[in-house]
Amino acid sequence: MCGLEIPADDRVIVGMGSLDDAGVYQISDELAIIQSVDFFTPIVDDPYWFGQIAAANALSDIYAMGGIPKTAMNLVGFPLKLMDISILRQIIQGGLDKMKEADVVLIGGHSVEDSELKYGLSVTGFVHPDRILTKRNLSAGNYLVLTKPLGTGVINTAIKGGVASREVIEKVTQLMAALNRDAAELMVRYQVNACTDITGFGLLGHLAEMVVDSGLGISLNAESIPILPEAADYAAMGMLPGGANKNKTFRESMVEFSSSVNPLIQDLLFDPQTSGGLLICIDREDTNKLVDELHQKGIDGSAVIGEVISAPPGKILVN
Repeated sequence: MCGLEIPADDRVIVGMGSLDDAGVYQISDELAIIQSVDFFTPIVDDPYWFGQIAAANALSDIYAMGGIPKTAMNLVGFPLKLMDISILRQIIQGGLDKMKEADVVLIGGHSVEDSELKYGLSVTGFVHPDRILTKRNLSAGNYLVLTKPLGTGVINTAIKGGVASREVIEKVTQLMAALNRDAAELMVRYQVNACTDITGFGLLGHLAEMVVDSGLGISLNAESIPILPEAADYAAMGMLPGGANKNKTFRESMVEFSSSVNPLIQDLLFDPQTSGGLLICIDREDTNKLVDELHQKGIDGSAVIGEVISAPPGKILVN
């Protein structure tokens, strides 16, 4: 990192040198801890639901690495001179309720007075050292399963623009607040080689992190990728967030689109997600079983979206 000397320890299994969702430190032959931190500014107007979404988003990194979140600490930046303290109380309550749902214990936190409202969590989880899932263990022939539909970035832009209906706001709020716990508990029963969660870099940005320097590539079926229909409508109205353009600029050299893929869909695949779903790289023989179980659990947006290919290496083909 910028030529800085990072403290090292032989027990660090996943650290600063990786592009993974969290860090992992081995405690014993049977136990490692996963540590992550995430916070952001409000993406919905309701303080309680902002707290729920921010907590679900922070917990997701632990699930993505095959772990079980155990403890959390609040991170708060609050404009005390501009907002009533009751707003902060609602945010914290939302976070607490999401932690209770996840069986996570709040053990502390830190707050500062800030000109801009921010909330999130520092989370610690448990995992067996031999069962850690990272982004960088793709295997040719494996299938890719996505557990939540895309489009929250576009819809959040529509919300800020005052265009989204109450029904759409409620729908996307519930989606972002949904934990990835059930999906994580199901996937670890199968031969899963790699996993990540889809957040700010969008689907293609996070896939790029998985294939870069891997010697492998990805083939996606655009028609199989779940996308919120309202997101497509708002994107057609020009409500694509700035983050999508940044994601596209950064990673478009790794992506090859078939001429049959609608340019609107191309943009949505770069759409930055908030508290998105898991992207699971799984043995093809287990894929249908996993997707069936996800649907039975009510994770209806789950779908097989593509596969890992041996060539061209370092490329994502979208057909």
